[in-house]
Amino acid sequence: MSTLFASDVHLSAKRPEIAAAFESFLRGPARTAERLYLLGDIFDEWLGDDDTRDPHPASEAALADLCTSGCSVYLLQGNHDFLLGEAFFERTGVQLLSEPAVHDIEGTPTLLLHGDELCTDDLEYQAFREQVRNPLVQGQFLGLPFAARVAEAARLRNSSAQAVQLKPADIMDVAQSSVDAALTEHGVTHMVHGHTHRPDVHTFDLGGQDAFRIVLGDWYEQDSLLVWDESGYRHARIGDL
Repeated sequence: MSTLFASDVHLSAKRPEIAAAFESFLRGPARTAERLYLLGDIFDEWLGDDDTRDPHPASEAALADLCTSGCSVYLLQGNHDFLLGEAFFERTGVQLLSEPAVHDIEGTPTLLLHGDELCTDDLEYQAFREQVRNPLVQGQFLGLPFAARVAEAARLRNSSAQAVQLKPADIMDVAQSSVDAALTEHGVTHMVHGHTHRPDVHTFDLGGQDAFRIVLGDWYEQDSLLVWDESGYRHARIGDL
């Protein structure tokens, strides 16, 4: 059986066709896999486990059904859905991964990340990431009425969009030095991540041995998956399964 990976689905009521495709994937092709790894930004905006805006309830139900079918589902929080909390994981049966995580994929110890923590040349973003990942800050935010959370999220998103327009594209990509450091720290030569929306397989030298950075695609224009089985790994779409 295969292991499947997806990230950056960005489920949103503004994109019902993507939500429908994702739910169809969970209820169909994903059931042929032994494991499914969701490496962040599955939801475009998650403002607490009481966030029941569409398409969250239907997506949760599909995830729960997949978990009960026998497929193990693991999830890393991304920069859009880092507020996924204990109630979500209890409702769905999805298993939360601490980031970064090393899992054995078809006999290969592999480092799994969302990817934004590797974009270390973007100092402004890293400072913001550290702030919003602070449990005290998160607790204060989650203590706000839901309408206030929606308004604050809209303000932050608008501010982020304006900042992105002023940044060179390369500063928002991962830094090779951070990739090397992460692999070296965990003693592995393979990494899978999302976030950058630039699907590819990068091969490079790491201390005299070949290393591999496998980047997942997003679901803005097409469903993007990674399939890893006994024959190796490959980028794919739902129709390829």
